Amino acid sequence: MSVIAPDEKADFVAILHRHQLAETDFMLQETDTTDVVDEVYPLQGYVTIIRKSTLKEREYQIGHGTTWTVEFEKDLTQGAFG
Repeated sequence: MSVIAPDEKADFVAILHRHQLAETDFMLQETDTTDVVDEVYPLQGYVTIIRKSTLKEREYQIGHGTTWTVEFEKDLTQGAFG
């Protein structure tokens, strides 16, 4: 089960387009995601974003209440992905 919501994925793609980067140059790998969702245990996990052309990667916490797309764009702007 994917923890990344469709609107978060759309935000990710929009960030790439804003920075004139190809979506195919980036890979998302979700890890440690929860299977059970209720009021006590919300969706959570991590996404590793890998830029294929530079092999640079960063890991972000994902799930309810996270802002991983904002953190990704900040890192992208600061040159973390080469």
